[in-house]
Amino acid sequence: MTGSIALVLLVLLPLVRGQVPHWGPCPEPITQADFSLKQFAGRWFEIAKLPAQFEKGRCIETNFTVKPDNSVRVVSSEILRGELRKIEGFGVIEDPRNPAKLGITFSYALPYTPYWILSTDYVNTAVVYSCTDILRLFHVEFAWVLSRIRSPPPGTLEKADEVFAKNSIDVTQMTNTRQQGCDKA
Repeated sequence: MTGSIALVLLVLLPLVRGQVPHWGPCPEPITQADFSLKQFAGRWFEIAKLPAQFEKGRCIETNFTVKPDNSVRVVSSEILRGELRKIEGFGVIEDPRNPAKLGITFSYALPYTPYWILSTDYVNTAVVYSCTDILRLFHVEFAWVLSRIRSPPPGTLEKADEVFAKNSIDVTQMTNTRQQGCDKA
């Protein structure tokens, strides 16, 4: 048994390189009460994030569009090496009793990834968290601070840090996303 666990870990560890792995299962943070997907929809700019292998560029933004069936079209973009790159996916509310817990995927072949809205005022900022358990031995976390504008007012990151801290989510490795020079690829 120990040999098979070691083999699984050897296979999975390269997949989480550049991510933020932690021992044990995912925490269960408190999500936004009375969340409204329709109010959350629209354009969001990434202000800060935990390291993510799939996001290496600048000017990262995501646009959420609610579809008639209450699923969500998700279009994310970034500028990487002077080139605008876009990816399209879709999302669903995983539990109608807790609509702030979305699942998002960018491939029909991959399962939904958690995308939980911990806090949002809908018009200025949103604090988002994602966590995936790997055999309940360790988990990989992602976290984002989003804003409706590229340069949010002072104090935005501090308020987001308070939300993460209240939920015992370590964001000491969080980095700011460059949102300057976005009008030119």
